[in-house]
Amino acid sequence: MLLVFDLDGTLIDSIRDLTEASNELSAAYGGPRHDQAAVTRMVGEGARVLVDRVLAPVGGLSAHPDAFDRYVHIYDRHLVTHTGPYPGLADTLSVLGQSHVLAVLTNKPRASTERLLSFTGLDRFFRDVVCGDGPFPRKPDPAGLGWLMEQNASSPRRTMLIGDSDVDLETARAAGVRLCLARYGFGFARVTPASIGPDDIVIDQPADLLDHLSSP
Repeated sequence: MLLVFDLDGTLIDSIRDLTEASNELSAAYGGPRHDQAAVTRMVGEGARVLVDRVLAPVGGLSAHPDAFDRYVHIYDRHLVTHTGPYPGLADTLSVLGQSHVLAVLTNKPRASTERLLSFTGLDRFFRDVVCGDGPFPRKPDPAGLGWLMEQNASSPRRTMLIGDSDVDLETARAAGVRLCLARYGFGFARVTPASIGPDDIVIDQPADLLDHLSSP
């Protein structure tokens, strides 16, 4: 089976660094400070969308066209200050990799993604990594997920998307693949309970995925 993982909120807990970088950017343009819950509601659709939302009180990207590049530099400084894999994640991937193909599908830019995967040591687990600034539209568009299935000769029935947010849920629905939602991830706060179907899997820690995939 092809197991495709989201990055932020699924593999790594990055919300504190995202929040601190967002607030440094906001302060630079005279904007307000956002608490972690507010930033959690803003992330998930790529860095450019995050910047526009963070600066919405002071006009957004349209009023500050240089803000995205500035954010990239700010976040690069914060990138690995507090961010790390969720507990038990590496051990879980090690087991899963023995019988499944593992890949990453994220809306995060490639430079940040590769640095994070390398810093955390998670890069060794993944055959393919699709990022938000590559040739495919960002999630919830299913094109990147479709490419991963093609590359690994996998069908929707033999593919599972593991993510934590409403964006991941919409992506899985659009591609017709199986879905696992990480309730431990910060993006789960944006998932509407009614949107979770009877065939979807919900896990409270990475290791729970092993039990679900070993079940008949």
